[in-house]
Amino acid sequence: MPAKKAEVSLSDLQLAVMRVFWQSREASTTEVVEALADSRALAHTTVSTLLTRLEKRGLLAVRREGRQLFYRARVTEDAVRRSMVGSLLGNLFGGDARALVAHLVREDEVGTADMERIRALLRKTGDLP
Repeated sequence: MPAKKAEVSLSDLQLAVMRVFWQSREASTTEVVEALADSRALAHTTVSTLLTRLEKRGLLAVRREGRQLFYRARVTEDAVRRSMVGSLLGNLFGGDARALVAHLVREDEVGTADMERIRALLRKTGDLP
């Protein structure tokens, strides 16, 4: 994990790259290019640059094996979600979680089945009777 809990904000491409590591633990640049090939046609140099930048931010660790570099995530998917949702909540909804949930419900972002799971979770945590 990075030394301090800094706010983590990732672009769609950076998230796609991080998901490769969250699913496979460790990968080389070539393996990341191959993992993303179906959804994105990225040059090896582009992915290499992304990996270097993510490593410098403390989000990836790197180890060398001969001439090959292998990367692994230093931050969990949950930690990134918490950070990005926290940022969204603070910046767009002024820290009002109820406003965020109300927005999701109003905009039909949360389906009926999801609402039932949310209610069950709230009952389990004691926030709903």
